[in-house]
Amino acid sequence: MAHRSGMSTTVRPSRRSRLLGLLAGACAALLPVTSHAETPGLLGATVSAKLVEGWRLPDGSHMAGLELDLAPGWKTYWRAPGDAGVPPSFDWRGSRNLDRVEVMWPTPSVFDSGGYRTIGYKDRVILPLRIYPRDAGAAVRLEGEVELGVCQDTCLLTTLDLDGAVDGAGTRTPALAAALADQPYTAREARVGRVSCRIAPAADGLTLTAEIEMPSAGGQEIAVIETPDPMIWVAPAETARRGGTLVARTELVHSAGGAFALERSQLRITVLGQHHAVDIHGCKG
Repeated sequence: MAHRSGMSTTVRPSRRSRLLGLLAGACAALLPVTSHAETPGLLGATVSAKLVEGWRLPDGSHMAGLELDLAPGWKTYWRAPGDAGVPPSFDWRGSRNLDRVEVMWPTPSVFDSGGYRTIGYKDRVILPLRIYPRDAGAAVRLEGEVELGVCQDTCLLTTLDLDGAVDGAGTRTPALAAALADQPYTAREARVGRVSCRIAPAADGLTLTAEIEMPSAGGQEIAVIETPDPMIWVAPAETARRGGTLVARTELVHSAGGAFALERSQLRITVLGQHHAVDIHGCKG
């Protein structure tokens, strides 16, 4: 592949792609115990991917994107997939001159999959990638893997191999700019007031009740609560509105069992409404 300024890329399915003969709503919970088969042909019919060239930012970082095109009826998942699903995971250990990559998630959709609530994307999505080099004056070689689930009546868990060069000023790509504009509102932009969290012990862990003073995000609001600790399981929140306050209640359980610490300031709450989404960081007691 000829070199050019910006990003030259290769994205291909890994031979670790697996077909899971399960219903879409239930597949994630059963992934660890399900047998698998190699299915490169089926994978190619359901999802294709490419890296989108972007532009250099004033601080020396580079904006790029991972574009996923899904076949009709298929979907993939957001970073918090809901009742069942597989969030994308990224491994950039093969890269050169790379400090870190920040994934900037566009606002997802909420799906009802056989009675399960899942959160993600269908048809086509661009995940913006903000690439931070170790040396801002040198090119970045982006090599790594992305593992993601795609589901319809059956589910595929596939690994995509990524290979791209980031070099030069690049150009502002309209589709990537649109994906960046589709980010959830910040708490300030959405005029969020006080955010308080009450924590109480439960049989297996903790219960958490968040009360968020905010205008409506458009009805049918769903609050998604996340912690920075991947070992803590967070149940889908029961969400209801009381006038100007959104109330979300959930349960948290540590995978190791027993007691664990929970820092309110490290919680992340995303409110998904019919009109827009809101990204809230931290709450008070």
